[in-house]
Amino acid sequence: MSDSRYPCSRAGVAVVLLVILQGCSPEERAADEPRQAATFAGRESCSGCHADAAETWSGSHHDLAMQEATEATVLGDFGDATFTYFDQTYDFFRRDAAYFVRDRDADVQPREHQVAYTFGVEPLQQYLVRFPGGRLQALGVAWDARPADEGGQRWFHLYPEEEIGRDDVLHWTGLAQNWNYMCAECHSTDLRKGYVPEEGRYETEWAELDVSCEACHGPGSGHVAWAEEIAEDDAGRPSTYANLEAAEMGLLVDFSSGRSEWVFGEGETVASRRNPRPGADVQVEACGRCHSRRATISPSYEHGRPLADTHLPALLDADLYHADGQIDDEVYVYGSFLQSRMYAAGVTCTDCHDAHSLKLHAEGNALCIRCHRADAYDTVVHHFHGARSDDVSAEVPENSAGVAGSVSVAVDTAADTVACVDCHMPSKTYMVVDPRRDHSFRIPRPDLSAAIGAPNACSSCHVDRSVEWAAEAVAEWYPSQSSEEEDRPIGSRHYGWVLAAGREGRPSGEAGLRALAGDQTAPAIVRATAVSLLAQYGSAGSFEVLSRALGDPDPLVRAAAVRAMEALQPDRRVGPVAPLLDDPVRAVRLEAARVLSAAPASALRPAQNVLVERAIREYVDAQLANADHPASHVNLALLEASRGNLAAAEGELLTAMELGRGFVPAYVNLADLYRAQGREEDVEEILGQGIAVSPEEPTLHHALGLAYARQQRGAEALDALAEASRLAPDNRRFAFVYAVALNSGGRSAEAIDVLVDALGRAPWDRDLLVGLATFHRDRRELPEAVEYARRLVQAWPDDQGALQLLTELESTGG
Repeated sequence: MSDSRYPCSRAGVAVVLLVILQGCSPEERAADEPRQAATFAGRESCSGCHADAAETWSGSHHDLAMQEATEATVLGDFGDATFTYFDQTYDFFRRDAAYFVRDRDADVQPREHQVAYTFGVEPLQQYLVRFPGGRLQALGVAWDARPADEGGQRWFHLYPEEEIGRDDVLHWTGLAQNWNYMCAECHSTDLRKGYVPEEGRYETEWAELDVSCEACHGPGSGHVAWAEEIAEDDAGRPSTYANLEAAEMGLLVDFSSGRSEWVFGEGETVASRRNPRPGADVQVEACGRCHSRRATISPSYEHGRPLADTHLPALLDADLYHADGQIDDEVYVYGSFLQSRMYAAGVTCTDCHDAHSLKLHAEGNALCIRCHRADAYDTVVHHFHGARSDDVSAEVPENSAGVAGSVSVAVDTAADTVACVDCHMPSKTYMVVDPRRDHSFRIPRPDLSAAIGAPNACSSCHVDRSVEWAAEAVAEWYPSQSSEEEDRPIGSRHYGWVLAAGREGRPSGEAGLRALAGDQTAPAIVRATAVSLLAQYGSAGSFEVLSRALGDPDPLVRAAAVRAMEALQPDRRVGPVAPLLDDPVRAVRLEAARVLSAAPASALRPAQNVLVERAIREYVDAQLANADHPASHVNLALLEASRGNLAAAEGELLTAMELGRGFVPAYVNLADLYRAQGREEDVEEILGQGIAVSPEEPTLHHALGLAYARQQRGAEALDALAEASRLAPDNRRFAFVYAVALNSGGRSAEAIDVLVDALGRAPWDRDLLVGLATFHRDRRELPEAVEYARRLVQAWPDDQGALQLLTELESTGG
């Protein structure tokens, strides 16, 4: 059965974002329990003593994250405005003091919805509509809040180029746009989702409608009680408690531990921290709870504890990030920042952003030169881009520091446009009008763009120039960075090159991933990603690296290593994984529970069986925290199936299908469950239902083709497998299986054509090379068979099966 640990995207796969954290021991967790008795006191309890912070917060994006729809809060044009999107039309109007939208198209009767809340303010504002069962849905048409001269003050659809019909998983009435599940936790304070699975409805509650004080600082009743006690004491002046620990003041989170003054030492061009204190991660993780893609693994957030105790952050997965770690999908900020040298040096969010207004401490390069000396960095000697407004006569000097000889590459220059963030924090626009900057603060690498296809800041400005031109310019400016990645020692290659090779399953990727996984100087999110990719190679050397990763200091690396152990037979997983059942971080324990759920009881010692059962209960609780999403029920089904409870697994998958009509993993896994029971008619029926809902989903067609093949229905199998390959032309596995089916049907020449076409995109692929060698052998085309076998051995020299195949072919006279 296929895996589905995360919330769904269009492809039915789910993804999240990543964090780096320090765990606490089980004993420390137990000691912390009394703190959680604190309750939410409300912002009014805070503002009396913290008036400046409250005033600064007022009007911030946190304050305005969600508001009741009133004349003061609604920005959009509800004056009988109309917006048409494909064959759907939306009318926006007012009735008395209320705001309404009429949704009409050719297929259904017009429906009126009252707008209950506004959602955000800048650069766009969405609107929440009440639905039965306590649901709030985010309308797919939003208001462009930018000024008119910037293209704003208009209605627009969030998917302007793609028609999102009512049956589409992304339609605004569906789960993907459901506020209770998708949005509420991060737009409200003390959110209690209150899903009632037996009735399929929500009883969602919150302490405050927006992101208020206690959303970050935690429930404040203890601190309020302490403050009241201090106020009654004449001696309770600030000087008497300024140095108290947070817990002594009734605070759950100590953000002061992350504060540090940044100063320039003698001869330094970059500031360093003075008197750094441990605990900077506390602040970054608190922000990362919402400023990240992640899945929830606990019914409630626990302030002050490691983020991975309550949320499962994503790695640098291919559908989220480019191979070098730059943002691709809507991943927000956290996973980027964790890759940065700034994070490694101890920089926190509030070093750049005010904690309450959320605004930057300074605008433009003035922010950067607070820690980076202007004479070293805000100068043409560094950025090579001509004059700035305060130095219009500046030219690129020859033989300057950092320049090898004169700059012979013609570089376009433009005064008044050189900003640090343009090169080091390139932006990408999401939700049509919302540009967001990459927070990995990376050095532009156009050479990597040429090698692995990742974007680069140079080409985003110099759109009329080639990537090669940009790479040549940077190489001449900074010759120490100019050597080709393939020519560098494995340990010194940029991790983007390594991860790109690993994503594609290239033979050359294994050694790089091994080195990267064990490189403690690399960001933990990068190491964890390397671990996740290394498992596919299956060699003894790689599993040795993965075994060491189980003891990594970072829990995200440990969790990735536990997932990698699924490649082992269930009984062989026990030795390496069992110790992680008692890991101090919940995310690791849950992975250990899942991976060991299939282990036979006989392979576990009695004490280990107890730990497995306890961890599985915790895993089930984590899934039930998201019982309103089909992915959780698919996960529970996989758990039940691994333990032999097939009826329970079937029930969970049927629930998943009911919750998410277009959730592909539910159909695929239920079909696989039926296949394991020999229920081929049910397999065909379920896959047919899935294709009816998602006709463009290649996985369903592929599974149906395999079902037909098992029933000896060759023509139908070929049609389904061909459709899967057509819908996913880059899927090498689909191409290989389709070619095998063609060959089995006596159409070997066509099968070879399919494999050759796929091999053109992946010349190292083991299955494709084996298929071509054996198909040509069976056609008695021995020279061609030997050629492909030799290419196979060249790509995979340690593969004994490849060596044996080549030996056999050469011995036959090839």
